[in-house]
Amino acid sequence: MSPFDVGVLLLRVVLGLTMAGHGYNKFIGPGGLKGTAGWFDSLGMKPGMFHARVAATAEMSAGMGIAVGLLTPISAAGFVALMLVAAWTVHRHNGFFIVKDGWEYNLVLATFAVGIAAIGPGRLSLDYVVFHEAAFSEALQGWWGLVISTALGLAGGIGQLVVFWRPPAQTQA
Repeated sequence: MSPFDVGVLLLRVVLGLTMAGHGYNKFIGPGGLKGTAGWFDSLGMKPGMFHARVAATAEMSAGMGIAVGLLTPISAAGFVALMLVAAWTVHRHNGFFIVKDGWEYNLVLATFAVGIAAIGPGRLSLDYVVFHEAAFSEALQGWWGLVISTALGLAGGIGQLVVFWRPPAQTQA
């Protein structure tokens, strides 16, 4: 075990549990799925209940996948897709900084996930335990990890916006 393995484990666990916590909150937080669905409807992500379930499940799955280091580029792609949709539908009009509800936090989460996919999840991960001798193990990190996580994440996020996002009409003040 190296300091690298411990360091990437710390990054994975904190990043992953943070995202999983967001998903858990959508399921059981104030208002539960019904409240989350209403919020998605108000953002133009229709149907709201479908997106509440998809977002909560994806946040928990991607978060836990990163935390335990399982299929790391695919888990990281989940972060990219989720954060792209969140940044576009909720935060983009507020500027960059999170203190003004901007998209800074979304960028940090997505970028850290892609970074972990690129450097690899380390020896203290399920990817290493299960796949380190497999022929495709190189696709779980390095350039392939970066490309898979970024391309799949962007395709998923853009696809979701194109298919489902119908922004509410702007009211005149």
